[in-house]
Amino acid sequence: MATSEHDPDAEFGGTEARRKLEKKLVRKVDLRISILIIIYILNYIDRNNASAARLRGFEKDLKLQGEQYATLLSILYVGYIIMQIPSNMLLNWIGKPSLYLPCAMIVWGIISCLTGITTNFVGALLTRFFLGFVEAAFYPGKSQFLLSKWYKKDEIGVRTTILTVGNIISNAFGSLMASGILNGMDGKLGHAAWRWLFFIEGALTVFFAVVAMFVLPDFPATSKFLTPLERKLAMRRMEEDAGVGDQGETEIGMVQGLILAVMDWKMWLLALGLTSQVIALSFNAFFPTLAATLGFSTTITLVLCAPPWIVTAFVAFLWSRHSDKTQERCFHTIIPFFVGIIGFIIASTTEVTAARYVALFLMALGYCGFIVLYAWIPACFPRPPTKRAVSIAAINAFSQLGNVAGSYVWPSAWGPSYHKSFAICIATSGFAIIACLFFRWHLSKLNKQLEESEQAGEKTSNGFRYVL
Repeated sequence: MATSEHDPDAEFGGTEARRKLEKKLVRKVDLRISILIIIYILNYIDRNNASAARLRGFEKDLKLQGEQYATLLSILYVGYIIMQIPSNMLLNWIGKPSLYLPCAMIVWGIISCLTGITTNFVGALLTRFFLGFVEAAFYPGKSQFLLSKWYKKDEIGVRTTILTVGNIISNAFGSLMASGILNGMDGKLGHAAWRWLFFIEGALTVFFAVVAMFVLPDFPATSKFLTPLERKLAMRRMEEDAGVGDQGETEIGMVQGLILAVMDWKMWLLALGLTSQVIALSFNAFFPTLAATLGFSTTITLVLCAPPWIVTAFVAFLWSRHSDKTQERCFHTIIPFFVGIIGFIIASTTEVTAARYVALFLMALGYCGFIVLYAWIPACFPRPPTKRAVSIAAINAFSQLGNVAGSYVWPSAWGPSYHKSFAICIATSGFAIIACLFFRWHLSKLNKQLEESEQAGEKTSNGFRYVL
């Protein structure tokens, strides 16, 4: 009978017993962490409801002029940029996502409700800024960082997809819900329909925040819903996946983690590539506006916004599962980007309604590559945990510059054709593709160095390899 000295799974009862325990553990974590999907949906709805409100008097009632609407969209991401890194470092230090994230949800839900009572540009500007400031506690690095604490490289891709599909679903669900609210609540209790949109969606966020307090897991070492053996296995899984355990590197301070992250140029290359693609995907915030160019009523326009995102959600799930199964990221990222480029070209070269609607589907499918790219990030920074937290946050913070710039890519003066807007999206998608290919080449070189180190007798990597 194997001893613990020769059998690493002996403390779990052997390999077969560990396999069964691991399956049970992952199932338990999946059930609890699935609440993130709802949070993700609400996060995106609260952030993007201004685009639906725009169709029913938002700009007129607030007396917005010129680029003020675009400024309301972009100011939200300024709050994100400011809080991304401090928030991730704070979460890593506190170690209580079950408290930290729901509390942030309650605050941003209240702020969303307050947007419904604003009467001018300044009031809306302040609520949008603080909405981004608080939403940075969740979107998008905190959810990704939490996943990286529980799931291995070959597991995190599909979980990231399921989570990020919440973003895609929110575009479909949010459009349908907005259609119902804007069509049925106008004038109720003396409030315009767009104000009810903010009231109702903000209240939903507060409700689910309370639910999340009792459901969300903390980190493996601090979660109380696990048995001692399950907790030990959860930590062991992360040790084996990264080549060293997080708990073995807790002496790395937050400042040192920040320095390590800033000096790693992988972070900067990923940040540039992600930012470029974020600009290309900026059409998301203007999707109802683009759909409105098809010439239908407000209600039908919002309903037409749903099918492209429903199809994208389904394709993204299958695409990411294939990426996980093959353990390949680069080409699973850039192929959807090419599909999106085709959509941009069609949309900018025809006025035919059917063709432009097909183009919206192709543009939305570009999100499939964005999701895979997102799943690629945590595995590129396996250790130490503080560096991983800062790197994920820094990449996300930097990428918000893409959202700031993207807010000005779709001015009304360029519509309804938006030729210049589509040209910008084609160019930035092209840059993102080049960045991904270069990044893959660089990781391949690093893998060769790790292999050479092991052949030389060094054990620093413990079998770790970057996913290409």
